[in-house]
Amino acid sequence: MSARERLARWGPVVLWAGVIFAFSSIPSLSSGLGTWDLLLRKAAHVVEYAILGALLARALPSYAWAIAVGSLYAVTDEVHQVFVAGRTGSPVDWALDTVGVAVGVVAYARLRR
Repeated sequence: MSARERLARWGPVVLWAGVIFAFSSIPSLSSGLGTWDLLLRKAAHVVEYAILGALLARALPSYAWAIAVGSLYAVTDEVHQVFVAGRTGSPVDWALDTVGVAVGVVAYARLRR
């Protein structure tokens, strides 16, 4: 695989991982909408990681690897949040992130058919 092909496959993954990292660096994402705020933030976990899952599925030769790498990145994201004032790492958020990765991988696989 040429350097250009590697960049085409991995560039979007790295950029999107950077977007996730940037959002995780924000001290508080609360909108003050109460229960709606909680639901919207949890849905955002699934959506942002679904995008990462689809990008990983495109970059890696195996869908299982895409899910594993995405889930591992979610772990690092939750650990990162422990060090951000006003944020906490959460096993529930990691699980939602991993579900999102799997949704993205499945969507990518179905679109490829």
